[in-house]
Amino acid sequence: MNATSSNRLYSLVEQAKKFPPLKTAVVCPYDAVSLEGMADAAREGIIIPVLVGVEARIRAAAEKNNISISGYEIVPAQDDKSSAVQACALAREGKVGALMKGSLHTDDLMGAVVDRNVGLRTNRRMSHVFAMDVPSYKWPLLITDAALNIAPDLETKRSICQNAIDLAKDLGVAEPKIAILGATELVNPAMPATLEAACLCKMADRGQITGGVLDGPFAIDNAISPEAVKIKGIKSPVAGVADILIMPDIEAGNIIYKGLVYLAASGAAGIVLGGRVPVMLTSRADTPAARLGSAAMAVLTMAGQKARQSSK
Repeated sequence: MNATSSNRLYSLVEQAKKFPPLKTAVVCPYDAVSLEGMADAAREGIIIPVLVGVEARIRAAAEKNNISISGYEIVPAQDDKSSAVQACALAREGKVGALMKGSLHTDDLMGAVVDRNVGLRTNRRMSHVFAMDVPSYKWPLLITDAALNIAPDLETKRSICQNAIDLAKDLGVAEPKIAILGATELVNPAMPATLEAACLCKMADRGQITGGVLDGPFAIDNAISPEAVKIKGIKSPVAGVADILIMPDIEAGNIIYKGLVYLAASGAAGIVLGGRVPVMLTSRADTPAARLGSAAMAVLTMAGQKARQSSK
């Protein structure tokens, strides 16, 4: 990641500092990456960590990596799966306002989060959003869903759109522009993604998706390149200037996200939205800026949720 990209992700931290620190359940922090990510965010004053897991393993990892956990609350659990369940319980009880993945497997954490009995479900489908800092593009560019929903149907895509719109507003985008992607800008009955794009746009017209301007289908060039839009003669308030890219499926999302990171020196921070609280799915490959950016996104998301609830 280049310096500009890092600075842009760190700018999310400055935004988050305007709000009180978010009490966050850090699930199974047994390695250097998860402990450092938690400690960095706490040091910046944007989260208050609550460490959930096998206490002996947490303390051993902290000692091995020379990271102080003095003063942090520890909630003991027996193993990875019970740790995830315990963290969800803390969120349901209002004792924490976010979850941060430690060294447990993503499936163990998200299995508990989406469980109908012990998880964090709401009436909206959960989805993952990356805030991408692409050096050659305006900041931020939101990409969804590249990590959670494998082959989303139309109703799931409606939630994916709404989750991303709400996040964009929480990050300071007044009127988000949403491009729904496929392989072409034309509706083609042989390409389901183009049909769903057209349906989502009409759903927005009817108030089933609110807060942003939707258009699609778009091929990727028509969504982000004003030059391509001009050449093709496309007339749209979204074409060439999209704030949000809605992917047709997880493969497309994951490929473009990793392509931007590894080929275009882009930064990426991400969270899961649509549950009772945001979930940070940090990775061992994440940079410190990405981990801090994800924590800042969680803070800004919860602040936005509270503001929307108070305005009702």
